[in-house]
Amino acid sequence: MDYKDYYKVLGVDRNSTEKEIKSAFRKLAREHHPDVNPGDPQAETRFKEINEAYEVLSDSEKRAKYDRLGTDWHRWQQSGGRPGDFDWSRWTTTAPGGGRAHVHYSTPEDLEDIFGGSGIFSDFFTSIFGGLGGGTQRPGGFGGFEGFEYQPRSQRGQDLEHGVEISLAEAYHGTTRVLSKDKRRLEVKIPPGAKTGTRVRVRGEGGTGIASGQAGDLYLKVKVSSDSRFVRKGDHLHVAVPVDLYTAVLGGEVYVPTLTGDVKLKVPAGSQNGRVFRLRGKGMPKLRKPTEYGDLYARLNVRLPTELTPKQRELFEQLSSLE
Repeated sequence: MDYKDYYKVLGVDRNSTEKEIKSAFRKLAREHHPDVNPGDPQAETRFKEINEAYEVLSDSEKRAKYDRLGTDWHRWQQSGGRPGDFDWSRWTTTAPGGGRAHVHYSTPEDLEDIFGGSGIFSDFFTSIFGGLGGGTQRPGGFGGFEGFEYQPRSQRGQDLEHGVEISLAEAYHGTTRVLSKDKRRLEVKIPPGAKTGTRVRVRGEGGTGIASGQAGDLYLKVKVSSDSRFVRKGDHLHVAVPVDLYTAVLGGEVYVPTLTGDVKLKVPAGSQNGRVFRLRGKGMPKLRKPTEYGDLYARLNVRLPTELTPKQRELFEQLSSLE
């Protein structure tokens, strides 16, 4: 039988406090939990080792016995003794030792689901502290013993995601979507300034937690559909504004569309095709900063006349001869 270094498993010092051990365990358990690493046998094995190490080091009686065993074991190694010759009989037990055993974060059924009914503790643990083998058969297919106690894990439920599509105008003003969950009506507000990829959280409406665990959250993942008039770039909008040749040459006014209505734009004489005008604050509201706005960029699209009257043609010819 091989000696297991539980301090090394949790990555803590042998003089670590109960609080430090608990903190290390929680961090590692979250990282290697099979629910987080589905189909990864290495994560499952690592999670078992972490749970077993914490089972010992979190119990003052088990930890004291383990520390005595460790001192004996290391002294044996330092004296040149071979591992196979170590006298385990002084430490092993055929009955459960160290008081009640507590399997943290799991019920019997959960353990069976997680580990497929395979052994929860190593031979080292069961030999030194007792284990699940022998005694009265417990529900869920696990052996138990008198006084064995399971503690239900308080695991948070899974977060869920649901896609929703909104128009650019809805993204500008903010909107709501009504969902149905468990025969209940959920009205979810999507804030002004939402972009494609924005996630709106609805607390406590995700998957149900295990045992007394908290329910997960529901996330609405937003997709903003394309608009026939505007091109969105971040919080800014771009729009093409048609303008006739005469206004471009002589100057004048044109109407520029915005998401709150048309506004007048003064076009200076001699404006070239493609010239861009910046309209401050006429873009999209900034997400979570509804009083701040991006800008609107209006690009002139000068339209040339396609059919000229005889008089217009004559005038254009006169202009051409002046150059």
